[in-house]
Amino acid sequence: EFEILAKLGEGGFGIVYRAWDHSLGQPRAIKEYMPSAMALREGSTVTPRSARMREVFENGLKSFMKEAQTLASFDHQALVRVLRRWEANGTAYMAMPLYEGVTLRERVRQMPGKPEEPWLMGLLAPLTEAMQVVHQARWLHRDIAPDNIMLLKDSGRPLLLDFGAARQVIGDVTQE
Repeated sequence: EFEILAKLGEGGFGIVYRAWDHSLGQPRAIKEYMPSAMALREGSTVTPRSARMREVFENGLKSFMKEAQTLASFDHQALVRVLRRWEANGTAYMAMPLYEGVTLRERVRQMPGKPEEPWLMGLLAPLTEAMQVVHQARWLHRDIAPDNIMLLKDSGRPLLLDFGAARQVIGDVTQE
């Protein structure tokens, strides 16, 4: 159903791919649950690095799936939209529209000086409205940062990415 075309990015808890959705004829972003510190890929299968890490890996997987389900229920222009989630190959995935743009961090670095207050306030309004939607659903973002805010290519509209649910669960367990 999905053809992986390229790796777009990789973090400590997941990999994002550019993909083609053959069913709908649309480009997609596919996020894979892949906590690199505790899992490895053997062929096409992702497995915990040790039996000791299995429970933490599985808790993170459940959290990733719950995050995908929760994001799919939101309908706000400043929140990333999840179209589908599934488990396969010992891990989990979520399919999203392929958003194009730069992160807030990248945009600020490109600026010749400090960002102007009116510009920042224009970004904050839709983001705080989005957070109100999230909080009304009794959910937390857990990772609001300039790297997790994309400014869309055509409109400059901010989009909040990566809720960090798996990162939070794994962090809580490993700190204990």
